[in-house]
Amino acid sequence: MELFSALNISKQFSGHKALDKVNIAIPEGSIFGLLGPNGAGKTTFIRIINQIIAPDEGQLFYNGRELKPNDIYNIGYLPEERGLYKKMTVGEQAMYLAQLKGLSKQEAHKRLIHWFEKFEMKSWWNKKVEELSKGMQQKVQFLITIIHEPKLLIFDEPFSGFDPINASMLKDEIIAQKDKGATVIFSTHNMASVEELCDHISLINNARVVLDGPVRDIKKTYKTNTFEIAYNSYQGSLESLLPSAFKIIKEWNDHELRMASVQIPDDATPNQLISALLPAVILRSFIELIPSMNDIFIQVVTEKKSEPILQQ
Repeated sequence: MELFSALNISKQFSGHKALDKVNIAIPEGSIFGLLGPNGAGKTTFIRIINQIIAPDEGQLFYNGRELKPNDIYNIGYLPEERGLYKKMTVGEQAMYLAQLKGLSKQEAHKRLIHWFEKFEMKSWWNKKVEELSKGMQQKVQFLITIIHEPKLLIFDEPFSGFDPINASMLKDEIIAQKDKGATVIFSTHNMASVEELCDHISLINNARVVLDGPVRDIKKTYKTNTFEIAYNSYQGSLESLLPSAFKIIKEWNDHELRMASVQIPDDATPNQLISALLPAVILRSFIELIPSMNDIFIQVVTEKKSEPILQQ
């Protein structure tokens, strides 16, 4: 079931088309990656979801019906451009923002104490925001984003400025929020985080969705039937062992082992490659090379840049 979907969303600013008939469906209980190069339209789309700006065309649906103004209370949004009141104390500001999200003063205090203890932030309560490092401030904003337990969480570059330890803590908490039933929209340029966290992705480029679907299916679609093998030294030509349709991409030495990457045709199987090698070499490892999301991102965006512009 979809928690949120967008149908033919378009938005234009002073003659510049930021979004062009964007269609996105976000499954309930998933971590959804919203990807794209700078200026692709991601932030515009996120602001439309949060009803900060309105689309010129199209419809937004939440929980099976059109998105309403009050649905904002079911959304937690951590923007890329962080912003806290520097002169306020951390506790005072957290209480204020938690109550803006609909919590009573008593409930806000109870939840904040719990999270401040969990995130080891108790000693920050009476400190002014300007006394905290950038990473500490972002930790506060992350906490405020999730404090009202929204059904839809939107994180725009959530790991920016975090050290590896705090980034890992945030990743664990994002997964924990999903396990509790939240749906997460996750926008980032860090493709390693996408591979680690996301179930589905949509890639926006030049205002349009150019790639969409489950991460696992996308990676299968873009695989090239290439395998990396490690084997004991073989005096003859590796190419002489393989059928003519098999292509050696690269060969190299790795200490006492010989290494090679081999591409097989679509109608061949990995077993055929192994069978061709085994009479002459001792295989030490055999790994299929699946393209990373970073490789796929670069390939798709580069291909779209090279496409001819059609005259209207």
